[in-house]
Amino acid sequence: MVRLRNRYLLCEINFDDQRTNIAVMSNDLLNEIKQSVVTMHGDYGIGSVMPGFNVKYLNPYTRIFIVRSRRRSYKFVSTALPFMKKLLDKPCRITTLHCGGTIRSCQKFLLKYQRQQLSAVLLKCKTDPEQKKVKESILKCTLKDVEGEGCLEEEEDIDSS
Repeated sequence: MVRLRNRYLLCEINFDDQRTNIAVMSNDLLNEIKQSVVTMHGDYGIGSVMPGFNVKYLNPYTRIFIVRSRRRSYKFVSTALPFMKKLLDKPCRITTLHCGGTIRSCQKFLLKYQRQQLSAVLLKCKTDPEQKKVKESILKCTLKDVEGEGCLEEEEDIDSS
């Protein structure tokens, strides 16, 4: 049996109007990416991308998503993403944050990325109450992450015994 290798692209949707509050669905996103691949690479591109192509994770609030593609054709997707100009008839830009071989590596990068974004928000806070709220949210995120990793390690230890 042959192992199918995948690549996972961690991407972010940036709407031109930051106030735009659009609920992006994975089907809409998938169709727009397919349309962009067809535009950029034609029938050969979409034919090689379609097997195994899927949106694995989509957070409509942070507008971050993970797309799975086969390793031999992920470059078609990664080169077509920056040329997507509209999503749900709203002007936007797609930026690729990370390309990884596993979802786990994308999740690790996403955690680091979001912590950096929260730290940048903390620097922009002008009043003490705002800083306290942001610090509390950072600490909650960190504590949940540490507890979650500890639980995962304990489960792995039990499974390996």
